[in-house]
Amino acid sequence: MPTPRKAATIDELTDQLTRSKLTVIADYRGLPVSALQGFRSNLRPAGAELRVAKNTLTAIAAGKAGVEGLDPLLAGPTALVLGFDDPVQTAKVVSDFVRTSRVLTVRGAVMEGRLVSPEDVEAIATLPSREELQAKLLGMLVSPMARTVGVLSGPSRSLAYLLNARSEQLGGGVLDAAAD
Repeated sequence: MPTPRKAATIDELTDQLTRSKLTVIADYRGLPVSALQGFRSNLRPAGAELRVAKNTLTAIAAGKAGVEGLDPLLAGPTALVLGFDDPVQTAKVVSDFVRTSRVLTVRGAVMEGRLVSPEDVEAIATLPSREELQAKLLGMLVSPMARTVGVLSGPSRSLAYLLNARSEQLGGGVLDAAAD
């Protein structure tokens, strides 16, 4: 029977694992506290947070949250990066920090209840953001409509150019005389 403090930690971890869209499991052994604090501050704008918890409590919380297969990743000092907003932004921040620190190593991740390899986390980090994808989709939807409008307005524009050219050919007085 866990102590009340451990039970509260398990409940909190279960809630976080349930809400998280991307959970990265990393080994932070050898990373100074100041670097961890810097990493935490980099994660906040991405809607993510860093959590260090005991492996046994994390395994119990993962079981309660319905996350299967996490046990092999929980060995040694473990940090959980919990991304609650955009998984791509979270993966980018983690990937950038791994590249610059050279101490933090990604063991794996959980995305929508499925285990993801460290290579897949790196691949997720290279994806464009949600806003960028939405802008590209909107551009693809608007482009055919803009072309259609251009094609449909072409004949009337051509008629106007033709009348103007004929007016200039006749001495420029036909349209100018009509305006007077």
